[in-house]
Amino acid sequence: MTPPDPAATSPAEPLTAGDHPIDRRHFIGAGGALALGLLMGGRNVIAEEVTLAVPAGGDEPVTPVGCAVIGLGEQGRALLSALGNVPGADVRRVCDHYEGAHKRALELVPKAVAGTEVQAVLADPAVQAVWVATPTHLHKDIAIAALRAGKHVYCEVPLAHTVDDARAIAQAAQAAAKQVFHAGLQSRTDPQHRHVLGFVRTGALGTLVQGRAHWHRRTSWRRTAATDKRQLALNWRLDGALSCGLMGEIGIHQGDVASWFVKALPTAVTGFGGVMAWSDGRKVHDTVQCVFDFPKDLRFMYDATLANSFDGSGEVFQGSDAAVLLRDHRAWMFKEADAPALGWEVYAFRERLGDDTGIALVADATRILAAGKQPGENRDVDPRRTALVSASEAFLTAIRGRLPSACSALTGFQATVIALKAHEATVTGSRIDFQPAWFQL
Repeated sequence: MTPPDPAATSPAEPLTAGDHPIDRRHFIGAGGALALGLLMGGRNVIAEEVTLAVPAGGDEPVTPVGCAVIGLGEQGRALLSALGNVPGADVRRVCDHYEGAHKRALELVPKAVAGTEVQAVLADPAVQAVWVATPTHLHKDIAIAALRAGKHVYCEVPLAHTVDDARAIAQAAQAAAKQVFHAGLQSRTDPQHRHVLGFVRTGALGTLVQGRAHWHRRTSWRRTAATDKRQLALNWRLDGALSCGLMGEIGIHQGDVASWFVKALPTAVTGFGGVMAWSDGRKVHDTVQCVFDFPKDLRFMYDATLANSFDGSGEVFQGSDAAVLLRDHRAWMFKEADAPALGWEVYAFRERLGDDTGIALVADATRILAAGKQPGENRDVDPRRTALVSASEAFLTAIRGRLPSACSALTGFQATVIALKAHEATVTGSRIDFQPAWFQL
């Protein structure tokens, strides 16, 4: 079901962001309001929130954008697969210093030119947009060089493995006012998360009291290769000097969802961690837990492990009237018996989950109804519509329309600061109080 849109009562004239005129016709709110520089708790200013540009749908033609992907490991190949499902994504070049990675990449984009030199990619006038998908500690030089070369940049998160490097990237992005910089926080452009955000923002949960999230997957993070040098390069996540750990590489996404949903930056984080399962000499933890403190005594709990896959991943936000659960591409609301009626829930599809009955929150309800189907009973998701597809499509739509990114440099920087400090807390087993200056560029 679709919640009321608080933005619907806003003035009809165009808003502005930087040098770009923003016509409301080009945006969807997914039920969320536009928040401009909200000051939370007198301490931290959260990044400006921009509603999501609507990508062209169906058979409507779009202007092709010349694309390049730098870094052809697992994430780089996932991006190439995603771009194959994004209208107008014309992949011209792929780049990795390891030539052995080129073959698998070219299987996905056979018309692209493969090379080892980043500068050759940046010197190509046919390349307008660059995806930076290298290991985190290599982002800085590539992202800044791409911006200086006049390219639009999509940078995976965390932006960098240190706060100083992340700040340098974000500052370079802000200085490149004519280019779009998009941080790869996939939930920010995910239709299901944006849909649920509308219910949270319109007060359907009552007073928000706590939240939690988790990510569980049985995987070692260790990679093998023919040579010691290559194996060392592949296992950068297990190098304590380079790795951002589970909180940086994985937890950054769900930690950002918490900040986004509650419209605040955390004030502190307490962390714990250990090598619980993969006793292979590694120092980087395979299991972590964090507690984030937010203003008004709100807390958000997070845990992640590489040891066990049970329960996958998901987020829960609990309020005095209802709770919402997000899991994969689906979401539900669970109302308290004495919660006030919202009106629409009488007609909603209900589903049993364990001992509870939830109301299905369906992101594409309008489209499904237009097709003559019932939203709650028709939630099969097109496997081609992944979170990476939505993120890449939003990036290209912003480029074509000269619009601000749905996930700006400041948003990516603040999420990176939170994740890196959370990682530090798990390594030291301590509490870290966030300083306002850490979030400023």
